[in-house]
Amino acid sequence: MNLKYILIVVLALCLIAYAGVEMAGLQVIFGVVIPYAAVVVFIGGFAYRVMDWARSAVPFRIPTTCGQQKSLSWIKPNCIDNPSSNRGVIIRMILEVLFFRSLFRNTKMALNKDGLKLSYTWEIWLWLFALLFHYSFLVVIIRHLRFFINPVPFFVGALETMDGFFQIGLPGVFLSGILLLAALIYLFLRRIVIPQMRYISLAADFFPLFLIIGVAATGILMRYFTKVDIVGVKEITMGLVTFHPVVVEGVEALFYVHLFLVSALLLYFPFSKLMHAGGVFLSPTRNLPNDSRMKRHINPWNYPVKIHTYEEYEDDFREKMVEAGLPVDKEL
Repeated sequence: MNLKYILIVVLALCLIAYAGVEMAGLQVIFGVVIPYAAVVVFIGGFAYRVMDWARSAVPFRIPTTCGQQKSLSWIKPNCIDNPSSNRGVIIRMILEVLFFRSLFRNTKMALNKDGLKLSYTWEIWLWLFALLFHYSFLVVIIRHLRFFINPVPFFVGALETMDGFFQIGLPGVFLSGILLLAALIYLFLRRIVIPQMRYISLAADFFPLFLIIGVAATGILMRYFTKVDIVGVKEITMGLVTFHPVVVEGVEALFYVHLFLVSALLLYFPFSKLMHAGGVFLSPTRNLPNDSRMKRHINPWNYPVKIHTYEEYEDDFREKMVEAGLPVDKEL
């Protein structure tokens, strides 16, 4: 996979937004039309994908199991890794969604120094940086609610205070933005440094990484380096959420680049691997109890099928079977 083409695409998106606002004066297009279109496509696409998965037939119980199944009374079952009840499934899903438990248990295989023995090592760094990425992204999204809600909820202010606990210069540094960018860089380097990961990585893996890196980088630039009119930005965002869009003069083009990259991410989201955010709840390997030995599950999608029994088959071909010397249950 040639990364330069993917990087060129993301840089081209930045250039299009910058030139469109700075040179062509298309603030309405990049500040109103495209964000509204992106939100509509995101909500519609997300709902369509989830409903399509929900309609998919799951005739078999296929949960992924990592422990002892419930069987005899004197054998202790693993109620989380091999759940036999809905309660165990709920606990398993909570641990999976909030703490990435299956990723935490991930191991990697390698040959030892002499190349004669396999060893399995705990791959904690992928779990750690994946957790940092998702929770940092969540904190950043919650912090941005102050641009879309008036008055600002108390929990947003409290989260900002905790996020900027380490006061470093002015304006204060938010740890979530730094950790988000660091986690993205790690996930990117992992895909190009490890030969096996580089071999299986596709454009669909790198493009969202570059896109989110662009969103984080432009956000950091606006906050710490190139100052933007925060009052004007607040007025634009409040106009969007109240369906009274406005174009504020004097807002720097970098803000529109940031907004355009966010819109591109929303447009791309429903059609990408990022949909695992919704798909994890509909995965039959996670959301089903392993009770196939306790209950008989009959496929509800089966439709009546006309069967042709052996007795009927013999009635139809008895004479030919006798002529061919084949045994029959009933004589002619």
